[in-house]
Amino acid sequence: MLKLVSKMLCARGGQKMRPFLCAQISGFHTSKPCLAPRSFFGVEDFVDDDNSRPYTYQKGKKSKNPNKHVSFKQRTVAYMEPFTLDVFISKRFVSASITHRVTCKQVAVAGTNSKDIKAVLKSRSDIPACLSVGQILADRAREADVYTASYTPRDRDKFEGKIRAVVQSLIDNGIDIKVYLD
Repeated sequence: MLKLVSKMLCARGGQKMRPFLCAQISGFHTSKPCLAPRSFFGVEDFVDDDNSRPYTYQKGKKSKNPNKHVSFKQRTVAYMEPFTLDVFISKRFVSASITHRVTCKQVAVAGTNSKDIKAVLKSRSDIPACLSVGQILADRAREADVYTASYTPRDRDKFEGKIRAVVQSLIDNGIDIKVYLD
């Protein structure tokens, strides 16, 4: 079998023999064996309709519910309001960041755990610390040309106390924040 393959390859111009996987297929009306190249996984690499990628690749996630309606607002909100505010408050420190929704990149970050801020503050988790985090985050966001953001509190968070202090500090320092409360 291999002699037949090497003779066929050498007879077609004496090119270097490259190893590849072959499957022996006999013709429908003839008894001659025909060699067909196969892919590594045993599935032929056919190309899809627009000749972009083989069928062996995943074409994308399919929805569990194909009849689910996606509203216009759900499709466009990431582009109309591209920046989101994320506030995290623990017992030891406060941190906040502004993230671009589409690219998932953090545009501005501030926290009381960073070297430049924790040396100045008396406590890293009280209301004055939250106000200073909001002020520093607003300055860094303005440097990155971000003037608006949206904020939706997590399920466990209430919009009061320290979180409200961070958001209010951002608003006072020139960043327009849309707060979505459920």
